[in-house]
Parts: sequence; structure tokens; C-alpha cells
Amino acid sequence: MDAEISTQARLQDLEKRNEQAMQGGGTARITKHKQGERLTARERVDVLLDPGSFVEMDRFVTHRCENFGMGENKVPGDGVVTGYGRVNGKLVYLFAQDFTVIGGSMSRTQANKICKVMDLALKNGAPIVGLNDSGGARIQEGVESLGGYADIFTRNVMASGVIPQITSIMGPCAGGAVYSPSITDFIFMVKNSSYMFVTGPEVIKAVTHEEVTKEALGGATTHASKSGVAHFACENDKHQLLLIRELLSFLPSNNLDDPPTLPTADRPDRICETLNALIPDSPKKPYDMLALITEVVDEHYFLEVHKHFAQNIVIGFARLNGRSVGIVANQPQILAGCLNIEASRKAARFIRFCDAFNIPIVSFVDVPGFLPGTEQEWNAIITHGSKLLYAYAEATVPKITLVTRKAYGGAYIVMGSKLLRSDINLAYPTAEIAVMGADGAVNVIFREQISKAKDPVAERQRLIKDYEEKFGNPYLSAELGYTDEVIEPAMTRKRLIDSLEMLKNKRDTNPAKKHGNIPL
Repeated sequence: MDAEISTQARLQDLEKRNEQAMQGGGTARITKHKQGERLTARERVDVLLDPGSFVEMDRFVTHRCENFGMGENKVPGDGVVTGYGRVNGKLVYLFAQDFTVIGGSMSRTQANKICKVMDLALKNGAPIVGLNDSGGARIQEGVESLGGYADIFTRNVMASGVIPQITSIMGPCAGGAVYSPSITDFIFMVKNSSYMFVTGPEVIKAVTHEEVTKEALGGATTHASKSGVAHFACENDKHQLLLIRELLSFLPSNNLDDPPTLPTADRPDRICETLNALIPDSPKKPYDMLALITEVVDEHYFLEVHKHFAQNIVIGFARLNGRSVGIVANQPQILAGCLNIEASRKAARFIRFCDAFNIPIVSFVDVPGFLPGTEQEWNAIITHGSKLLYAYAEATVPKITLVTRKAYGGAYIVMGSKLLRSDINLAYPTAEIAVMGADGAVNVIFREQISKAKDPVAERQRLIKDYEEKFGNPYLSAELGYTDEVIEPAMTRKRLIDSLEMLKNKRDTNPAKKHGNIPL
């Protein structure tokens, strides 16, 4: 009987300790935290993971700091919830910082908890998701908390290209805390409630005398549209967590797995008649490249990444006959689809992610060239543009490129050309694959002839027409083998799927080396 009572008492003690851990920073702080559609750390975990799948680790861990009265301020879990669960049935590791416990600040023990699940994720080949909501390093611990950040950064680097790393910024993120997110593959932010900056508004005002709000300096909209730090800007906590689930559905668990294939009712041989009328007759008239993308992919669904940044290029995930693909496309509606610094950086990093995780790359090309101007040149468009070239040439996954209209000069080469080891290169009859447009080419080649003509204007127009007939088409490229097939636009979906099916067992390797030296 005594043993029974003792066991019961211990079970009651366990229940009490669990309840204490579940309370986080207490009712008052939780109530304050939840204002404005914000969820608690544990509620966020429940939304992200499949119901009932979460297994928590280190629930009873507490910090060991005795400085500045911290010995009297210990909460089980120490401001971060860690563990593993399932997303769409697949194993995922995660940590969720709890702002109600000492502002979610990073302590040595909190870092140890995060490092433990990161190590497990790497050993077991599963994605790691970080739900960040922290006031930064725990000042009372001094350099020890900084050491915790460094341990996390190192693991981020070791995991890069091995397992998908996703960061969800759900509150403040400042100083050293921003570097771990920046190393991860995708960053999500919540509008009006999450912030990222190396130095905050107060420091900026003191040093440079600039006055700026937290939102303008490092809010979700700022980082999604201006800096490009954030890949997604979400409406609220729940929207963000559900979008992370959606992203994960396109990704393999690690770099040794194939990307997921999901069943689809969308026929692989579906004819896309609307595409025959999509490209305008006038080469100067824009059209929406997103209309082409959504027409050819499964169920017309395209998960656009970096939607608000460098909008002259489009990147994101879709499926073709159930298979995940990464899509890169010039957008003629913005800057005529020209490549610039921001677009080159955006696309290059996405291509390298897809290559690291065995996701085929499909490129839609309509690019008149690189954006001219002193601002571009002085800010190193040469270096940034070569990042895109490097990424395409380095990638060993299946690469399919379709030229819809303009493909001029160096920009043609950079955008997944056959010359950069693309596997299948297709073109529409409307494609213009040339060194430059007819106007510019005629001005260079026939300048003297035009100046001596009786009617320079008429002569120039005649020469432009001749140049367009000779070079303003895909057939010279096809004759040289740089274009594998000129296709009817309506056949786009079928040809892309045919190509992916043919390339599904592709094996290619780069020369043995420690790593390349990509132009940073």
C-alpha cells in the first residue's frame, strides 16, 4: 500500500511540474503576449505540427545563472520549447522561443536545448524549423550567452545544404540573433509584429541621428520588399505557420532524398490552348509570366517565394505531374524582365537551394539584358550577375529552359542556357535568341551605311527588318543545337513533363574540390 501511495505521489508531482512548465511566464504575461492575434510558443507548435504528433524534449531544463538575482527567476524550459513532430506525416524538428519567459532571451541553457534538436535533425536527416521570438542575448549571463549563439551559428552552417532550415520570425530579432536566421534557407515574418535588425532605432538615432520606426527599419514589409532578407511576409501567426507547412510539402527531408511526389488529377498531356495567344505580337508589349507558369503547373498552383522583392524575376515551387520543381522566370511586366543586382541575388540563391536538395529547375526566359545604369555598375552588377551564372553552371539537377520571347546577349547565357549545362532547351516560335535586339545591332553594324543613305530613316528600318528576319527567331539557335526543340506554346506542359520524366534518373557530378569560390 505504501508503495502505491508513493507512486501516486510521484505521478502527482510529475503532473504538477508539467503544469508549471506549460504555464511559461504565467497567466498575466501570456495574456499580454496574446494581444493582436499572437499565439503562445506552445500554440504555435500545435498549429505547425500534425495533431498529436509533438514530442517535447528538455521540458524541465532551467538556467544556471545566479547573477543579478537570476537565481530566483527560474522557469522550467528556460524560455524555449524544443522537440520533434510531424508535418504532413514527415519528421520535423523544431524550437519555439517563449517571449513570456524572460523575454525569450538566449541563455547558455536555451542554446544547449536548441543545439540538441539541431544535432538530432542533422543526424536523422530531417528539416529544422525555428520559431524565433526573443529579446536577444540574456545580458545577465554575459559572454556565455554569446557563446550559445556561436554554437547555433556553427550548426546552421554545418546543416546548410544537408537538411532544410526554416526560420519563422514571430517577434523581435535583433543584434546577434539575426545571423542564425540569415544562414537558414527560408525566412518568414509576420506583418506588424516581427522585426529584424542588427542595430535598433535607438542606436541608429544616437550614432547617425536618423529617426526611424522599428517597422520601417526592420519590419516584415521592409525585409520582404526592400532588403530581401525575408522570403514571406504573413498576415498573422497562424497564416505564417500554415504557410511553412505548405512550403515543407515541396521539400525533401534531406539532401539524399528525392523531392516528394504527390498524386494529381491534372493530366500530364493537358493542352494549354490559352498560351498560343499569350505572347503579344509586339516585342515591346509586356505580358504576365505568372499567367504562363500557373497555366502549365499542376492544378494551376504556384507557391511564389520572395514575391515582393526584385519582382522582375519570379521564383517559387510548383508540381509537374506530381513532382516538385523549382521555377525561375523573368517577368516582362517589371523592368521589361531585365536582370539587375537584386534579381540576380534572388534567383542565384534559390537555384543553389534547389540544386542542394535535388529539386529540378525549370526556367522561363524573356530577358532583354542586364539593367543599365551607374547605380548598377557602381554596386557591382558584374559580381552579382555572375552569381546567377555560377549557380546555373554549378547545378547538377535536371535543368529545363524555355525561351518564350527575348533572350539577348549575356543575359541569355546566364538564364540557364545550353552553354551552362542545361539539359533540355526549348523555345517558342516567338523567341528571339540573339546577341542583342535588332535596333541596337543595326546601330552598331550599319552605322556608316545608314549615315550615307539617301533616306537614313527608311534604310535603318529596312536593315532592322532584315536583322529581325535573320536573327529575331529561335531557328539559328536550333540549327546550332543550342535549342533542342521549337514548340507550340499549347504543348508547354506536356513537353516539360516529358523532359522531366526523361531526366528523372540524371546523374551528374562536379570536379572533386573542397568547395567553389562563388563571387560573393
